[in-house]
Amino acid sequence: MSDLNEGSRFPDPNSAAPDGLLCYGGDLKPDTLLDAYSHGIFPWPREGLPILWFSPPVRGVIDFDELHWSRRFLRELKKDQFEITFNRDFASVIEGCASAPRSYDSGTWILPEMITAYKRLHELGYAHSVECWVKGAVGKELAGGLYGVYIAGVFSAESMFYRISNASKRCLYALIEELKKSGLTWMDIQMVTPISKSIGGKYIRREEF
Repeated sequence: MSDLNEGSRFPDPNSAAPDGLLCYGGDLKPDTLLDAYSHGIFPWPREGLPILWFSPPVRGVIDFDELHWSRRFLRELKKDQFEITFNRDFASVIEGCASAPRSYDSGTWILPEMITAYKRLHELGYAHSVECWVKGAVGKELAGGLYGVYIAGVFSAESMFYRISNASKRCLYALIEELKKSGLTWMDIQMVTPISKSIGGKYIRREEF
């Protein structure tokens, strides 16, 4: 992305602090969020503080031509015990992500105001979810899911969770396959987590992003 600040209400991302903090305050209205994502900026709130906006010096991405799924996982995919859907239950997915414990982070940044804001983005067609359901479960048990934002030709994955082993990874696999069908060759993951690192997630510089 070049000229990241052109036409944006946000400061130049290159002026961000070393930890990526660009500015704080503002709101989570759809226009604000779409402006941010269009310029490589995302919110990362903390309870009790104004909204924090980040553009880190390095950005987590997944290049689809560098993917490496384990043979064990690919074998597991063939088991017919789960069903994958898209945008069927965005609310349950984002709420599941908000309540999921994180070994690499303390607390949650998916605060109630974030949930409300991204539900609105979903209603407008910009935020999307992938769900993994247990087949045959009464009432369709949600085993895991992920959600993210798609704008300006880039899908930015926000968060994922699982209640059954590898359920979120199944969602990620299904999402990547769909994005590839749409002609995309990479996706934004903001930060490299243990799961994304295991399949080829990496960091690139802000300038490359």
